[in-house]
Amino acid sequence: MKKFTAVFAAAVLMLSLSACGKTTEVPDVPQPDIDLSAIQEAAENFPEVEIPVDPEPETEAEDDGVMSYADYAAASVDDEVTVVTYVQAHQSWWDNKITVYCQDQDGAIFLYELACSEEDAAKLTEGTKIRVNGFKGEWAGESEIVDATFEFVDDGDLFVAAAKDLTDKLGTDELIDYQNQKVIFTDMTVVSVAFKNDQPGDDIYVTLSKDDAEYSFCLEYYLNGSDQEFYDLVSGLEAGQVVDVEGFLYWYEGANTHITSVTVK
Repeated sequence: MKKFTAVFAAAVLMLSLSACGKTTEVPDVPQPDIDLSAIQEAAENFPEVEIPVDPEPETEAEDDGVMSYADYAAASVDDEVTVVTYVQAHQSWWDNKITVYCQDQDGAIFLYELACSEEDAAKLTEGTKIRVNGFKGEWAGESEIVDATFEFVDDGDLFVAAAKDLTDKLGTDELIDYQNQKVIFTDMTVVSVAFKNDQPGDDIYVTLSKDDAEYSFCLEYYLNGSDQEFYDLVSGLEAGQVVDVEGFLYWYEGANTHITSVTVK
């Protein structure tokens, strides 16, 4: 807001009166006596008038390059991508790299060997919000972000995904639309259990069936194999048992869910 007072108007009046003394002859007309001090005093006591001024137009925030999940999903392999997402779990940190399972309200993303210090790895707790920049990759059907760096988004926003029941999606083309999300499959029948390298101490490969069709699952050792009780539970599953299985819908030449929980019925 800009303010003007009547002082200016009074000053213009006094200047106009003094400017009348030109060389042109005019009739001798009696001039009224003008008390300039009274005019100035009146002007000084005149109320200020506020004249509204339009505010500066707001400038649009610059595009920070963050993609929606739909934009990320539509990107081509090798495209540079930037996303904001939330940590749901991660594998073991090693050699300044960490592999992370992330998800938001729209979809999930697998971050393969994300550049990360050991100190920052300890802060990647469930629900933590991060901004990631890297390149879209694909391996054996698994969509992921590779060669990536990240930064924490410290705005108090957290998100922990609930497991989505996709039992009715098994064997359908729709299942891949939920790739990397936290999911659950119910009333599955154990077919077989096998160890990577044919002995305990590494990944466990579990085959489960539903309606006479078989599906592959995996206990990823670097994700939760250090939980001995859970490792023993999965390795001890027997053919014919009925289970509910929860995990992240990883893809390896087809669905290959990384198991995080098993309930034997």
